[in-house]
Amino acid sequence: MWEKIRRVAGITSIFFMILGVSSLSAVEKLPNLPEMMFWVAYDVGSTGYVQSATISNGLMKKYGVKIRVIPSGTSIGRFMPLLTGAATYSNMGDESAFYIEGLYECNRMGLGPQPLRQVLAVPFVTVMAVTKESRITTPDTLKGKRVAWIPGASTLNVKAISTLAFGNLSFKDVIKVEFPSYAASLKGLIEGKVDAAIAGHDAPILYELETSPRGLSHVVYPHKDKQGWARMQAITPWLAPTLWDDGPGFKKGKPDEVWSYRYPNMVTFEKTSAAEVYALVKAINEAYPLYKDAHKMMPYWIAGKAGVPPANCPFHEGAIRYYKEVGVWKPEHDAWNNKLIQHMKDVKIEWAALVAEALVKGVKEKEFSKLWLKKREDKGWMVEY
Repeated sequence: MWEKIRRVAGITSIFFMILGVSSLSAVEKLPNLPEMMFWVAYDVGSTGYVQSATISNGLMKKYGVKIRVIPSGTSIGRFMPLLTGAATYSNMGDESAFYIEGLYECNRMGLGPQPLRQVLAVPFVTVMAVTKESRITTPDTLKGKRVAWIPGASTLNVKAISTLAFGNLSFKDVIKVEFPSYAASLKGLIEGKVDAAIAGHDAPILYELETSPRGLSHVVYPHKDKQGWARMQAITPWLAPTLWDDGPGFKKGKPDEVWSYRYPNMVTFEKTSAAEVYALVKAINEAYPLYKDAHKMMPYWIAGKAGVPPANCPFHEGAIRYYKEVGVWKPEHDAWNNKLIQHMKDVKIEWAALVAEALVKGVKEKEFSKLWLKKREDKGWMVEY
């Protein structure tokens, strides 16, 4: 009996050894790609988290890489693991554009402008959703209309501000309607409390609005209106013109002129090894066949879409090396990247000078934040909204 068990156990051990060897042999090796990584992403259930988890699964299958995705529902929660070293990469939203400027959570003497670098930046379409009954079409037609504002939601509010700027308007020209949350602002469209609100192009509640008596439409941004785009991108330079025809309020085959921004956009610190970043973007791009059908947004992770400006931060040198190698990075992209890097240097100089002055004069933290915003305003730089 025991001899039989030993024979079976031996055969079973050999089977699993063979299986293990086969599995290992099936896994590709990529120099400088870490065997274990920690990423941060939006909260569980968000499209950002789903996409991050999908990518990590593809990398595990192809390269045997283990990636732990840390979820966070707040901007600062997606940044702190980078700062503390608990994670090397974070899939952020607009906050990465704010943090390189030393704004919001980073507008503190102990933090300031952050040396973040873009690894890749996935294009995602967001719209200024409007009710059909409002007859809003282009940004200038928002004048006198009710526009949603969510206190504390800077990533949404700044897009509303830049949309108004496109039409040569500001919140002084519209009726600001405050809501406690993003979801509440979209529900407000259905309830007739507001005429326009920033929304993800595929937000589930927009399907409900589309079939409601109020109907659904969205603001269009004529691509030929160069002045309008200049005003918009002066406030939100990471927004780019695009054509889109998918989702509620759109007609398949008849794309509208709208804009896209980068969500999720993967960032790391400038100090992260160029060899490692090169290996990571190469791995993500070459594992594409394994994850391309897992989510409708996955095709936008390929190098030709996620590896070119405009983005929230300058691209990391390791990422640029790979994107040049596969032919998607062009000379004009170098110009864009270098311009933003120089701007970050200028911001850092001004920040350091203000901190030194504040320490000599004994300026308190709250007053310092106000002085920083005033200095930025005088420079014509982005401020907080």
